Amino acid sequence: MWRTATLVATRDETPDARTLVLEVPGWPGHLGGQHVDVRLTADNGYQAIRSYSLAAPADHDRLEVTVQRVADGEVSPYLTDGLSLGDAVEVRGPAGGWFVWRPSDPGGVLLVAGGSGIVPLMAMVRASRAAGSPTPFRLVYSVRSPEERYYAAELDQLAHEVGGLELTDIYTRSAPVDAIRPAGRIGAADLPAPGWSPAGEETCFVCGPTGFVEVVAALLVSLGYDPRRIKTERFGPSGQ
Repeated sequence: MWRTATLVATRDETPDARTLVLEVPGWPGHLGGQHVDVRLTADNGYQAIRSYSLAAPADHDRLEVTVQRVADGEVSPYLTDGLSLGDAVEVRGPAGGWFVWRPSDPGGVLLVAGGSGIVPLMAMVRASRAAGSPTPFRLVYSVRSPEERYYAAELDQLAHEVGGLELTDIYTRSAPVDAIRPAGRIGAADLPAPGWSPAGEETCFVCGPTGFVEVVAALLVSLGYDPRRIKTERFGPSGQ
């Protein structure tokens, strides 16, 4: 069913990405990794629907989505620049039941994100923290440059906490001057060997552009990860 969602807060994540905090009365809750459909309706009745990953656990009737602005897109420019506090859109969901993480899931969690593919994986990280889960999490995050890191301050804080997130940043085009790893595409050396978690039964979640996901999934298999425990979600060009 479609529900009315009111914009109650926003956060800029990068120069072209913004998090929208939406209040949705009667929201049933969701799992890290799920997504929602967002529907816009023009005055003339024309409708446009796009799917966006949920970026955080539900906070009562509030949910978060992070939208990357596509310059010639039909929906994302309005959501990031045209939507004002108090404005409403329609949402439907949550959707998706395979690419999800539950606090009761056994074994460590390896997250590998390419660009905006961090969004559903960040929801898993935040869900783990909110649940007080002891599950070890590792995140390998590949972006073109430091300026394009989503949730930068929060990720850095989590990485410095005792027992917090194990974080590896990979810059493919422009790395900071103090970076240990030079800029370049992700490779096998950037991924941990199987058995890094205490249980030795890691579940891998990979999200990003299609080419990135295919490369990472193949690398994980070549390293010895169980293909049955590698879950992928990919995206390509759209009319966003």
